[in-house]
Amino acid sequence: MRIGILTGGGDCPGTNAVIRAIVRRSIKEYSSEVVGFLEGWRGPIQNIVMPLTMNATGGLIHRGGTILRTSRTNPFKVERGPERVLENMEKNRLDALIAAGGEDTCGVANRLHLEYNLNVVCVPQTIDNDLNGTDFTYGFDTSVNIVAEALDRLHTTAESHNRVLVCEVMGRHAGWIACYGGIAGGADFILVPEKPINVAEVVGAIKQRHARGRDFSIVVVAEGSKFENEEVSPDAVRDAFGHERLGGIGDRLAKIIEKETGFETRATILGHIQRGGSPTAFDRVLATRFGVLASDLVHQKKFGRMVALQGTKLTDVPISEAVDKLKTLDMDLYKTAEVFFG
Repeated sequence: MRIGILTGGGDCPGTNAVIRAIVRRSIKEYSSEVVGFLEGWRGPIQNIVMPLTMNATGGLIHRGGTILRTSRTNPFKVERGPERVLENMEKNRLDALIAAGGEDTCGVANRLHLEYNLNVVCVPQTIDNDLNGTDFTYGFDTSVNIVAEALDRLHTTAESHNRVLVCEVMGRHAGWIACYGGIAGGADFILVPEKPINVAEVVGAIKQRHARGRDFSIVVVAEGSKFENEEVSPDAVRDAFGHERLGGIGDRLAKIIEKETGFETRATILGHIQRGGSPTAFDRVLATRFGVLASDLVHQKKFGRMVALQGTKLTDVPISEAVDKLKTLDMDLYKTAEVFFG
């Protein structure tokens, strides 16, 4: 067989490990050829390709980012986008495509499979951990570890200066990073998209801490969090998939906390640091397992499927199931976090 690989959406620690595993498995086990499409779905639309060999993908397991680069290109927003994808698959004599990405990348793959009969298998790639059908996506563990380390460092400054420090982390619709990272980093309050921000509740918890002699606080807020009764502006800048450009909730919240409490408050936005750099050992292993299974599914011609982790075992689920709805935060986990608020 001849197989194509693309990596779409936000870059994610572990993606190079996936590429390495797909190439190694496909060549050694099945004597197949593998090529990479560059820059996400832009690659098969514009026919931007590169050969992928065992030598070319050796030594990748520890490298962050993706050697295939990425973009947020949506073929369904490009003139004849889907048709051009299929034409370039045929031009490169490809029998199947493996797409690594999150809800948008896998959503496009699902539509192309259902509406255009594209032979495709997906790999769940997102630090947000918000894809259904899998307990964890690779990249999430790395991100949580980065958040926990950042909170460890923020604690020393907050305590030294008697400050409230607000740490804004990623998470558009789901608060997995904020909750896991906040618990691991000993945050005093965690705010997630699943629960609108109640300013009085946050301010009350901080005042309560100060009243019992704790003169500093750490607040973690996911970038997609909203204040109660807040609506998205119709003028908001959006990407090709219609997502609002986020950022700034940390600064807004810090100003409100300082005004309402009188305590000096500062905000830190971790931003792209959360998905940069080398993947953790967990993500390296998970990404490798995902890549091997993705190759197996392609060669078994089990198209329209996404590899998944359920418990400790790997399996596969329909892509449609994975993108049918977002996997939002388990609120039982949030209740555990609430024990330590204030």
